[in-house]
Amino acid sequence: MTDVKGAAVAAQQKGADEQSAGAAGKPAERSESAEGRRVGAVGWRPRGSSRVRNAVLWDALRTVLDRIAPEGPSDVVDVGGGTGGFAVPLAELGHRVTVVDASPDALAALERRADEAGVTVKAVQGDAVDLPDLLGSDAADLVLCHSVLEYVDDPDAAVRALTATLRPGGSASVLVAGQVAAALHRAVAGHFDDARHVLTDPDGRWGDHDRMPRRFTRETLSALVAASGLTVGELHGVRIFADLIPGNLVDADHTAAGRGPGGERAAEALIALESAAAVHPILRELATQLHLLAHK
Repeated sequence: MTDVKGAAVAAQQKGADEQSAGAAGKPAERSESAEGRRVGAVGWRPRGSSRVRNAVLWDALRTVLDRIAPEGPSDVVDVGGGTGGFAVPLAELGHRVTVVDASPDALAALERRADEAGVTVKAVQGDAVDLPDLLGSDAADLVLCHSVLEYVDDPDAAVRALTATLRPGGSASVLVAGQVAAALHRAVAGHFDDARHVLTDPDGRWGDHDRMPRRFTRETLSALVAASGLTVGELHGVRIFADLIPGNLVDADHTAAGRGPGGERAAEALIALESAAAVHPILRELATQLHLLAHK
């Protein structure tokens, strides 16, 4: 599998997740006022069904952006950014955003999405390992590398490349699939042999038919990032409970139709629970995704 294929698979997966309110996030509604979308707007949060699943991520990104550029826009690079689930909302906040992705189809969809939102996002076709050649060294204040390291041929080379692209004082936001969560989810589904295999397989895979090339634990992700020369920072668990509960519990449309007890109050309560659990030293290990902030 080449890096081009790997990044394309990541983009396709992220696109599918966006359609079903998944891992890659969702752009802000265009009804937000300009004041509400200003750089560093404390109260800004993506809306829609992805809000619960990505609240922890957005909180972490707001914190790091406030640190990097408290009074102005930042240069942000989204590696494998696909159709712009994070790139477009960040551009709406006023940041200068570049998406590097191997898939021309994903980049075309990104450009359409940016046009509809009335923002500019630079689209560059290429692989994660080629970031310094594509953008130059010290080109970004923040690099997003979300749902990419699971797919590339050489994760070490990819992290070294994003490290070279960061300016001194910059940060990397790295999001990967969690190995422990995969075992939990397979066991809950009744696939006990698969669950055991996930825990013992070096790449965290449950079998030959597993479409995920690799998964990570806190230790393996931290070691990978530290080996590139970055300082390992905060680790967050993303989607600890959200993937384990019935969707109708937090689906406002479902509730409005009289088919369930959830709705906005349940969604806010789940967001608060996810936020508290995200940094819990035990519960964060159970997250579907692990999010690491690292600093140069």
